[in-house]
Amino acid sequence: MSIGVIGLGYVGLPLAVAFAEADERVVAVDIDESKIAAIAAADSYIEDVSSERLRAVRELVSATTHYAPLARTDAVIICVPTPLTANREPDLSALLGAARELGRVLQSGQLVVLESTTYPGTTREQLLPLLERESGLRVGDGLNVAYSPERVDPGRTDFTLQNTPKVVGGITDECLARAAALYGRVCEQLVRVSSPEAAELTKLLENIFRSVNIALVNELAMLSERMGIDIWEVVDAASTKPYGFMRFEPGPGMGGHCLPVDPFYLSWRAREFHFPTEFIELAGKINQQMPSHCVQRIEQSLNEHAKAVNGSKIAILGVSYKAGIGDTRESPALRIIEELQARGGEMTYHDPYVPTLPELGLASAPLEEAVADADALVLVTAHPGIDHGALVRDAKLFVDLRGVTRRESVENLVRL
Repeated sequence: MSIGVIGLGYVGLPLAVAFAEADERVVAVDIDESKIAAIAAADSYIEDVSSERLRAVRELVSATTHYAPLARTDAVIICVPTPLTANREPDLSALLGAARELGRVLQSGQLVVLESTTYPGTTREQLLPLLERESGLRVGDGLNVAYSPERVDPGRTDFTLQNTPKVVGGITDECLARAAALYGRVCEQLVRVSSPEAAELTKLLENIFRSVNIALVNELAMLSERMGIDIWEVVDAASTKPYGFMRFEPGPGMGGHCLPVDPFYLSWRAREFHFPTEFIELAGKINQQMPSHCVQRIEQSLNEHAKAVNGSKIAILGVSYKAGIGDTRESPALRIIEELQARGGEMTYHDPYVPTLPELGLASAPLEEAVADADALVLVTAHPGIDHGALVRDAKLFVDLRGVTRRESVENLVRL
């Protein structure tokens, strides 16, 4: 087969490489010329794809900014960003733009699959009409369309595209069969559902489940602080129950594309059906306020050490949204730094995965330099390879927002 992939980010590039590793020819399309150049040079910009893997399949992957070569493919997978607007409503501009361009070059018999996370109804009500209008084709008469949600967890190696079950829903039975045959080339297990809407909602349920439970434990963390109870001790104890409990941990807030964004896609869609999604809205409210709560915790801790935020050197440890990767999308560390800067804090940070934060005017300092003479060390993201226990014992004040130092017992340690 020849397979097209539109959008070469953390979903699209691994997909392109996986199909190439299965000896399929891939046309990789993105509007970012720097990505096209990097792929041509076999220089991977995605942590889940090594440059060695990219180099090994370079002859099978043709990267371009043009849509015309997609006319020669058997199937096209769309993996473009679907963020929120400033008003926290779905922003489908990238998806609709890609659909228009693709529709102009579609040929009879091709399959189009959307992987971008979105609300139920997008594939049928937004993508399909655009493809039909631009191409002149119709589903069931030369055009096949399906939805298959991405299930990428950046930095994870135990579950990959190959061994993570792939959910697929088609507009018609033929669309579903074509999509299943496509993904069967690179995925060990397929989960067929009755419609694109079911597949779209499956993705949202997965992330809303996490969002709601994280919000619950975050709220309990704030309550436990007032009650003088160690929330980490409580979570550890509850986790010993062998049934009926799933462990979730409090933290400074949610990051990445999925958890801070996806729930709002469903709550927005639900309003069209005159249905308020109160759990989703409340969870979003709690999780969004966590960075500000953490700033208040830092400020309070400095006050207890006779220090004000204004003029204090505050070192942030880890600014990516999760450990072991360099992705800063929606990272709570950015808001924490921004709010502390606004209060007059002299900010520095150390993150071996994130060399610069140009939007905040900061660059990662070597660990020894970052912690030297710091009035407070704030652990936001616990990257591997850093001895946080040693840092706690040497720091004037250590604020742990991830609970990794809960075995330490020193006076200068404050936990979320």
